[in-house]
Amino acid sequence: MRTFDAHFHIIDFDFPVAENQGYLPPEYLVVDYEKDTGALNVLGGAIVSGSFQGLDQGYMVKALQQMGPAFYGVTQLPFNVTDEEIIRLHHYGVRAVRFNIRRGGPEDISRLEYLARRVYEIAGWHCELYMDAARLPEIESTIAKLPAVSIDHLGLSEEGLPYLLKLVDKGMRVKATGFGRVDLNLGNALASIYNTNPDALMFGTDLPSTRAERPFKYADVERIQEMFDEEAADKILYSNARQWYLK
Repeated sequence: MRTFDAHFHIIDFDFPVAENQGYLPPEYLVVDYEKDTGALNVLGGAIVSGSFQGLDQGYMVKALQQMGPAFYGVTQLPFNVTDEEIIRLHHYGVRAVRFNIRRGGPEDISRLEYLARRVYEIAGWHCELYMDAARLPEIESTIAKLPAVSIDHLGLSEEGLPYLLKLVDKGMRVKATGFGRVDLNLGNALASIYNTNPDALMFGTDLPSTRAERPFKYADVERIQEMFDEEAADKILYSNARQWYLK
C-alpha cells in the first residue's frame, strides 16, 4: 500500500496561531506528523492551512521545506494578494487556495470566483472548499465556472450528498478525509462518489483531527481497502491526489 495524504495540518507556535470560534489547537509539528503516519507509507501529501492560521505563510514555507518536494501546500490568501506573492509561494510548493466557509476563514466567499481564477491563471492552482455540501446550491453557478475545485471531508453531510454528486459529475474532486467529523453514511458516500467519477476521491488523514468528534485512525484506511478492489483503492489512497497536486 502507498498513500498520498491529501489533507493534514502542521501547527507551529513559532508562527501566528489565533483562536477561532473559541478554539485554539494544540501544537502539531512535522516530527509529530511523521511519528503518527509511520505505518502509512506516505509518499507525499498536502499541508492545509487551518482557520486558526489566518493568512500567515511563514509556517507553511517552513513545513514544506522540512518535508521536501513530494509535499504541497494549500493556503489561505487575501483577495488582493500580489502576483509576486502567488509566484513566491508556488516556488515553495503551494498549489491551492482554500476557502474555509465552515469556520469563517479570513476571506469572504464573495471573493471566491475572483481569487480562484487569479491563482489558476497565474500559477495553475486549484481552489479548495471547506463547507457543508448542503450549501452548494448557493454557489453552484460559481463553482461550475471554475477551472479546478475540490471539497473537504466528503462534503460533511448526508443532506449535501446529492448536490455534491452533481458537481462531482462535472469534475469536482472530493477529499476522503475527516471520517470522524462527517454526518453521513460513509460507505454509501464513498461508493457513490467513486461510481460517479473514479478520479474524484482523494484520501487524507486530516491529522491532527482538530475539533473532530473522532480523530483519524488506521481503520479509516482499512475501510477503503475493504470497500474497493486494489486498483480503485490505489487511486483513492494515492494516485488521484498525486496527479491533482502535480498539475
